Amino acid sequence: MERRVATVERKTSETEIQLSVNLDGQANFSIDTPVYFLNHMLELFSYHSGFDLEIEASGDTEIDNHHIVEDIALVLGEAFRKAIGDKGGINRYANIHLPMDETLILVVVDISGRPHLSYGLEFQNERVGQFETALFREFFKSFVNESKITLHLRQLSGTDPHHIAEATFKGLARSLREAVRISGDTAKIPSSKGKL
Repeated sequence: MERRVATVERKTSETEIQLSVNLDGQANFSIDTPVYFLNHMLELFSYHSGFDLEIEASGDTEIDNHHIVEDIALVLGEAFRKAIGDKGGINRYANIHLPMDETLILVVVDISGRPHLSYGLEFQNERVGQFETALFREFFKSFVNESKITLHLRQLSGTDPHHIAEATFKGLARSLREAVRISGDTAKIPSSKGKL
C-alpha cells in the first residue's frame, strides 16, 4: 500500500501555511499557529484520529483570526484529500455520538468526493477564550470544501462552548479515522460508480 501522506503549502498576502499529514501515523503532532485555541483543537484532532499532523502558520491576526483559521482549514482539507489518494479499500462512511459532560455531538462522515456541510452547532457565547465561535462554521466549511467530503454535525445537547467545540473536533477525528481505515480490497473503490 502506498503511504497516505501529503504536504501542502499556501502563501497569500494574508497568511503563510505549511502543513503535512500522515493518515497512517501514530498521532504525532507539531502545531504552531498564533491561534492558541485552534492549536488545542488540532492537537486533539491529531490525537483522536491517529493522523500525524504538522502545521506551521502565520498571518494577519492583528486584524482578526478569520483569514488564518479559514486558510488552515483549506490547507488541511487539501492535504487530507491528497493523502487519501484514490480511496481504494476504505470504509468511506463513519459516524459517532461523542459525549463530553453535558454535551453530546453527532458527527457523520462520507468520503464522497462531493463537498457538503450540514452544520448544527449552536454556541450561546460569542467566544470561547479568545476564539470567536462563529469561526467554527468557517473552519468546517473550508475543510469540507477542500477535502470534498460530506459532513453532518449535530449538537444533541450542551451549553458549554469549550465542550461543544472539543467534542466536535474529537468526533470528527474519530469519524475520519474510521472512514479512511482500509478494510477491503485496495483495488476496489467503495462506490458502485467505481469512482469517488
